[in-house]
Amino acid sequence: MRGLYAIVDVTTVLRRRLSVLEVAAAIARARPAALQLRAKDLSPREVLQLLRAIHPLCRDSGVPLFANDRPDLAVLAGCEGVHVGQDDVPVELVRRVAPSLRIGVSTHTLDQVERALLARPDYVAFGPVFETRSKAQPDQVVGLDVLSAVGARSPLPVVAIGGVDLDRARDVARATQLGAAIAALLPDDVGNDDLAPITERARALHIALATPW
Repeated sequence: MRGLYAIVDVTTVLRRRLSVLEVAAAIARARPAALQLRAKDLSPREVLQLLRAIHPLCRDSGVPLFANDRPDLAVLAGCEGVHVGQDDVPVELVRRVAPSLRIGVSTHTLDQVERALLARPDYVAFGPVFETRSKAQPDQVVGLDVLSAVGARSPLPVVAIGGVDLDRARDVARATQLGAAIAALLPDDVGNDDLAPITERARALHIALATPW
């Protein structure tokens, strides 16, 4: 994988009064490296319904879909992968119960990166690289220099997360293979009547993050 790791955060999308399914479809049309659904405030049933609706859209565009936190829902929806945090199901357990899933792990410190690499996930997410408003209680900013060091040492793909946007995409691409975007995928003036700007933004981010500047 290289380029844009797109995250459709349900809370962020609904705050903008946009359709989660239509936003996911617009992003999938840009064919990013991957798409993750993050739905912290929905019930498991609602998350499963969304994953099942989004998966065909991603499959048609050749984009792997990752569920957040829940390997069981990922399997039920036919997703290609699951992303887990530091307090979620361990990688080893996911491998046992859902061996077909690709697995990503969130990390925020060098110690967490080292422990995650021992478990051999498919990728490691590291950050926040920059200040971000996508989380109510974000972890400490790690910065580009530390991201570069992690990217250089890791035998696995490293996803930069936290504050990644078009202005910072080139710097991120110099440091690592992938950059995750959430709010940066949603232009300020976009509305449900025309989601083409979301596709354009996702495509621009993907190109910038996939280019070895």
